[in-house]
Amino acid sequence: MEEIKNIKKQRRKRDIEKGLAIFVFLLPGLLLFISILIAPIAVSLYRSLYDWNGFSEATFIGFNNYIELFTNGSIKFITSLKNSLILAFFSVFIQLPLALLLALLLGRGVKREKTFLSIFFMPVLISTVVIGQLWLKIYNPDYGLLNRFLDAVNLGHLKHVWVGDVKTALGSIIVPTVWQYVGYHMLLMYAGVKGVDIDLREAAMLDGATKWQVDKYIIIPIIKPILRVSVIFAVTGSLKTYDLVRILTEGGPFQSTEVPSTLLENMLFLRNRYGMGSTISVMLIILCFAFALLITAAFREKDD
Repeated sequence: MEEIKNIKKQRRKRDIEKGLAIFVFLLPGLLLFISILIAPIAVSLYRSLYDWNGFSEATFIGFNNYIELFTNGSIKFITSLKNSLILAFFSVFIQLPLALLLALLLGRGVKREKTFLSIFFMPVLISTVVIGQLWLKIYNPDYGLLNRFLDAVNLGHLKHVWVGDVKTALGSIIVPTVWQYVGYHMLLMYAGVKGVDIDLREAAMLDGATKWQVDKYIIIPIIKPILRVSVIFAVTGSLKTYDLVRILTEGGPFQSTEVPSTLLENMLFLRNRYGMGSTISVMLIILCFAFALLITAAFREKDD
């Protein structure tokens, strides 16, 4: 009995030592996670409960900032959120299907496969600022490629001030956004397609399945976890979009292309409303987290 007790003590001691070792190794990453992610969220949540201009003493107002965000029409938060959701819609239903199609085609082992991968992925590597400036030149009403192309094909009556018109400004942002990140999602899906056992593909082909049937009934169901990640990235990325909107339209004309991130910048640096800016950032965090949970749940239901 005494020997059994000693063995148990030794095991307990080893477990404690192992747990301490794991904790020590995880501690730097945990501290980094708390300082970079958790602490700023906590500060933003705290500041959102105050009316503060960044200089004078802050005044506690509770949830008034949140109420004003949804009830004060001059802030345009609902409009900015609607624009982000429109961008998310096109990202999910245009960008991702294009990326999936390219991934499936390249995953079959076409000639110069690596070259095509590099070409399609190239826009992702280019700075968004550069892409914004590039598309500004394309949309330019005087010498832009788009208007010149319309002239060349005798469609001059369709020429437009693309980023300066309320009707076309948001679409002018959607096009380069979809174009830029098709390659990113394509690479994720391509990796999943290449990871599928080739024996499954060959067995289906021997049974008389066409290439598209193999893709539909074998490849796509297997890479569903990657599709879920791509949908989450597309939706949350649309909610957080900032740089292209800032470069192309700056939220205009007449705030028609405002998104939550540009509205946040407006509140912080132009109106000196740090409490309201913190409120918008908290709402962005909540929305991204909520959409990620909803998408995960939707894919889980389909799997069931």
